[in-house]
Amino acid sequence: MKKIVLAGGTGFIGNYFEMKFKKLGYEVKIISRQTKHISWENKTGVIEALEGAELLINLAGKSVNCRYNEANKNEIMNSRIRTTKLLGELILACENPPGIWMNSSTATIYRHAEDRPMTEETGEIGAGFSVDVAKSWEETFFSFNLPKTRQIALRIAIVLGRNGGVMTPYRNLVKFGLGGVQGSGNQMFSWIHVEDLFQIVLFLKEREDLSGVFNCSAPHPVTNRELMEKLRTTMNVPLGLPSPKWMLEFGAIFIKTETELVLKSRWVLPDRLERAGYPFTFKTLDETFQDILST
Repeated sequence: MKKIVLAGGTGFIGNYFEMKFKKLGYEVKIISRQTKHISWENKTGVIEALEGAELLINLAGKSVNCRYNEANKNEIMNSRIRTTKLLGELILACENPPGIWMNSSTATIYRHAEDRPMTEETGEIGAGFSVDVAKSWEETFFSFNLPKTRQIALRIAIVLGRNGGVMTPYRNLVKFGLGGVQGSGNQMFSWIHVEDLFQIVLFLKEREDLSGVFNCSAPHPVTNRELMEKLRTTMNVPLGLPSPKWMLEFGAIFIKTETELVLKSRWVLPDRLERAGYPFTFKTLDETFQDILST
């Protein structure tokens, strides 16, 4: 049976990928801290999973949806570096390593951008904690010289889909009348439908000529103002109170998160994917909301 390995594959994206790969007839091996899966500490078990696998996808890392205190910041950074480094070392220990290793990265690696979009070639790397995490993550990933394994870093934008991700809190905001603009409303919102993310993985798997960094974002990002308006329209909620920056800062303390998740302007375009000919299924936010919010 064809085999793929999902490292850290127990979250929203991992569950979706597991379901889709199984439908395609793959055996799916999952490495995680959950006892029903292969443990990160079980290096022999991880090597056995990696041996002969077509593809390894690493999604591991502590969620960034938390307060950025020192303990959480250390765990956010270390969880990504530690797992990526371990996977690289264990791939080198394989006799028949995976043909492709796709490692998560993030579109947050680029600077706050309200003036122009960021592509892989022309994008400017930002500054701050989240950017430092992304840079260290990619540096660790590409530090490995793996002659039998093609390496691809997926700079993933905000992932939208049913049953998880950011849609649950956004829907609740709109439902309770708080679906107005957040902050200035001018910050850009780059996103991708989880189905397109899965199809991108399949596309890159087949294209042996492609490696390196890819922006995984839909081709038509919107402003926060447009995002909230489209969400209200799709949910048939006519009005939504705005949330100024001070209110978001205050609320973030209580729900234990950071305002960067909604206030940073991520204006990211999938330039390399489009030039390579990837056909997006969900190009616009309207199509995406119609799909994931329909009953």
